[in-house]
Amino acid sequence: MYSRVSILELDNVTKAYPGGQQVLQGVSLRVDEGSVTGFIGLNGAGKTTTIRIIAGLLAADSGNVRVSGRETRSGDPEYKRALGFVLDEPLYFDWMDPREYLRFVGLMYGLDPREADRRCDELLEFFDLAEKRGDLIRTFSTGMKKKVSLAAAVIHKPRMLILDEPFEGIDALAASSIKEALKMMVERGMTVMITSHVLATIEKLCSHIAVIHHGKVILQGTTGEVKRRARNATPASGKAEPAFRMAPTKGTRRTGSRVAPKAPRTGQGNTGEQTLEELFIDLVSPRTRKKPLSYF
Repeated sequence: MYSRVSILELDNVTKAYPGGQQVLQGVSLRVDEGSVTGFIGLNGAGKTTTIRIIAGLLAADSGNVRVSGRETRSGDPEYKRALGFVLDEPLYFDWMDPREYLRFVGLMYGLDPREADRRCDELLEFFDLAEKRGDLIRTFSTGMKKKVSLAAAVIHKPRMLILDEPFEGIDALAASSIKEALKMMVERGMTVMITSHVLATIEKLCSHIAVIHHGKVILQGTTGEVKRRARNATPASGKAEPAFRMAPTKGTRRTGSRVAPKAPRTGQGNTGEQTLEELFIDLVSPRTRKKPLSYF
């Protein structure tokens, strides 16, 4: 069930890599409990770096990451138990079979051996992997490997699941199976955050959206709010707006001074409503705005 209580908060998180490349330039983000949040941006915008900082695989240069209002610390067991991750490069031992691997992960999270065994069998059934429980992971398709990673991410029953490009490199059948699994987990109270370039899927799955561009979250809110604010974005106002409160448009359409709503495009002829993908392209494309944008 969705709640206005935030489970994950990032406050002004920055990160630069050796050589001076500033990847994150003050990322502030809120994920509410029970929500499904799509975290979207162009390649190189900072999505994966943000996820890796949340996962504890990278240290932020500055800023705070909080889970349930509690600032995270490296190695904090409560933090590890609260979150589950499926990264863009899944971590699994492919010389194991899925049951061996899931049991190993469960024990690493501190589950009792009998509880780990029970969860393994439960998750193999849930993800339609029971018939493959004795096969080596290295023989699996990419979609099946994604399912193993997803099962491992939730074996300890985390409060929140974070997925980095879960639909990358898999076929339509595997993608559909993963979407159905995510929907069922959300119905059972899981909070989910997803990064993906498949914006049609993000629009259908997600209750909330956060847009990152050039290392900053420039827009966040419910999916409907984000679409409305993207249509009404005023990039040349000369004054930065908070990422979660972009200024509504005033006056008539002014070409070149803002991202103006366009005529309906593919698939939108009957409703006149632009898709999330169309609005995202308009928002970040240099063809539809002056630069620099004040809120970037």
